[in-house]
Amino acid sequence: MNRRLLRQALPFLTLAVVLAATFYVQPRTMSYFGLNLMLQYAVPIALATVAQMFIITVNDLDLSIGPFVGLVSCVGATLMYGSPALGLLAMLALIACYGAIGALIHIRNLPSIVVTLGLSFVWLGISVMILPSPGGKAPDWLKALMAVQTPWVPFPIIAAVVIGAVVQLALMYSSWGVVARGAGGNPKALTRAGWSMLRTKVVMYMLAGLFGVLSGLALLGLTTSGDAHVADRYTLYSIAGVILGGGEFTGGRVSPMGAVVGALTLALAGSFLIFLKISPDWQIGAQGAILIIVLALRALVSYGEQKR
Repeated sequence: MNRRLLRQALPFLTLAVVLAATFYVQPRTMSYFGLNLMLQYAVPIALATVAQMFIITVNDLDLSIGPFVGLVSCVGATLMYGSPALGLLAMLALIACYGAIGALIHIRNLPSIVVTLGLSFVWLGISVMILPSPGGKAPDWLKALMAVQTPWVPFPIIAAVVIGAVVQLALMYSSWGVVARGAGGNPKALTRAGWSMLRTKVVMYMLAGLFGVLSGLALLGLTTSGDAHVADRYTLYSIAGVILGGGEFTGGRVSPMGAVVGALTLALAGSFLIFLKISPDWQIGAQGAILIIVLALRALVSYGEQKR
């Protein structure tokens, strides 16, 4: 039992270690302003991580979430700024496209990695057609939302906790959540029980599309302009965030709150590496090293459980 609790607490312990190391290297970050500055981009990363988590829950993998977030940023900076109604329709169409992709993957039994890898180029191509170079403007309401100053605790932390808690309740403590996780854990049993795997996958993909749209809009509110390449790293961040948070690639084993904590850890790790004056070219490798260490610790704990 102790080892199981340790395994569940590992994402939170990792966040605490990275936060403590950051405070040690740069004590001035131990303030409301410092935390707000370091975590301002944690909200879009957390939303993209949750989007990836929905896909991983059904044993698939999305390699297009980064370019998709960039596409949402471009659409939001153009259509949504000039014509909010048309922009909203475009966002709904993008969510519907994600659902259609889930249906296609299931019906044709296609590998999600290959399909989403191809889609990443489609999303990027459409983004470049809309905005060949960074530009456009974020709607005023979106900029105001992402610039909210909450008392005592910075807005990014509150937003991340709310996102994690809502998805945790929906996915882990509801009958629908049991079905959704069952689609990844035991799809044959789910089908025998009368549930539709096709419908489940479509819903999960549409939820991924919804959170991808929210991620793109949140990122647009922070950057205030659209850019096709603004979220190129989000694909890797989202996968790493899910794994750091205790998720696994098979079996429908995910943790929404853990995924959000993993996203916060990655956001803090980026700031920590900057304070250490590590070149941006090496930061991805350093973040990968953090991921490997956490996975090694998780494997060690799991081995101890099996041995007992």
